[in-house]
Amino acid sequence: MSESTPFSRGDALRALAVVVIWGLNFVVMKLGLQSISPMLLGALRFAAASLPFLLFVRPPPLPWRFIAGYGLVQGLGQFGFLFLGLQLGMTAGMASVVMQTQAFFTLLLAVPLLGERVRANQWLGLGVALAGLLMIASAHGEGPGQMTLAGFVLTLSAAAMWALSNIVARRASQIERYEPFPFVVWSSVFPILPFALIALATDGPASVQRQLTGMGPGAWFAVLYLALGATLLAYSLWTRLLQRHAATRVTPFSLLVPVVGLWAAWVAYGEAPLGLQWVGTGAVLVGLVVNQVRAPKWWGR
Repeated sequence: MSESTPFSRGDALRALAVVVIWGLNFVVMKLGLQSISPMLLGALRFAAASLPFLLFVRPPPLPWRFIAGYGLVQGLGQFGFLFLGLQLGMTAGMASVVMQTQAFFTLLLAVPLLGERVRANQWLGLGVALAGLLMIASAHGEGPGQMTLAGFVLTLSAAAMWALSNIVARRASQIERYEPFPFVVWSSVFPILPFALIALATDGPASVQRQLTGMGPGAWFAVLYLALGATLLAYSLWTRLLQRHAATRVTPFSLLVPVVGLWAAWVAYGEAPLGLQWVGTGAVLVGLVVNQVRAPKWWGR
């Protein structure tokens, strides 16, 4: 699709649906982690997102290394780090902000791995966002409802894994055009076993059994929301938008995710960011906007 393809009302509704689903995603993760360990939650999420559909959904026409690579990096890497970070003190609201740095990690990886060129305003946006991240990181604490340094570092690692999965998906699209839904379903198979093995090794078989048999309505809701909503529906809608329109027209919608995430965390858990964290959040969002705006031709000459 060309950049001149009209952005229809349906496309706008799809983008806003993704923003709301991903914005609420962090609160739901916190809910699930109240009774399920991070690695077991990961196994359950991707099992629910893939196993019920394997008999009805054909594998995408891609080499298996891309499907497996995407599943392991995006599934085990991104959400393994994120779930662990949320358990170790990352607040749900700040997680929604820090995860958006995947756009900048993608930029840095795309240069050496995909040979893409970076515009001057993108470097400027990166610098502004990094300054915001330093402010967020410096305002960590250890009290209730405060972001810990360990949680921040783990969430930043999750954003880096998300960026690497973007590179895998882009490289796969250069090989063969594929439908988003089958790609998400089949790639979700590969994180299940590693997540399960790590859960058994770290929690112990007895603890895993107790967690599974003791799952209440809140835990089941979290698993189903993460699997069906945040994974299958949201990633399929987002990939479809990227197939229909230029990335520069689609990705600015992700800037709304922290707005929903911060509001939801405030309402659900009373997570009110510190003053310096608000300033840092503003700097990250400004950096993202600068990164997305196409500079005039004379810029950077």
